Amino acid sequence: MEQVLKVGEPVPEITLPAANGEQVSLSDFRGKKVILYFYPKDNTPTCTEQSCGFRDAYGDIEDSGAVVIGVSTDDVKSHKKFIEKYELPFVLLADTEHEACEAYGVWQLKKMYGKEYMGIVRSTFLIDEEGRLLREWRKVRLKGHLEQVLESLKG
Repeated sequence: MEQVLKVGEPVPEITLPAANGEQVSLSDFRGKKVILYFYPKDNTPTCTEQSCGFRDAYGDIEDSGAVVIGVSTDDVKSHKKFIEKYELPFVLLADTEHEACEAYGVWQLKKMYGKEYMGIVRSTFLIDEEGRLLREWRKVRLKGHLEQVLESLKG
């Protein structure tokens, strides 16, 4: 089921457990822009680099009136350790049943070392204050990605 999100249209609502144990909904952040990023796995090199990039730019992101929310299929315990280890100042949500991943069309067939499996395709969505899609980046490569997101926040 390939969900197609359209710029200017409302994004799917998600409610998932956060690392602190609370249920967090996207609609909790109405009135702020949201950088919603889906990443494959806690504590892997590229995901760590990406998360730390958002951490290091968090001051600028907050100054732009935005928040960051990370989503992976790791559980709450894994997220808690990841946040503590890298001092991440934002929310990580546990999508263990990959409902949000499917709603955003990032749960896809992947290939590694000749094996096929289902997993998260690294993707970032910029959502406006009313919960509508402003911009999306799919199959993200890290080089230059953070700069593109920050630039779009200013635009």
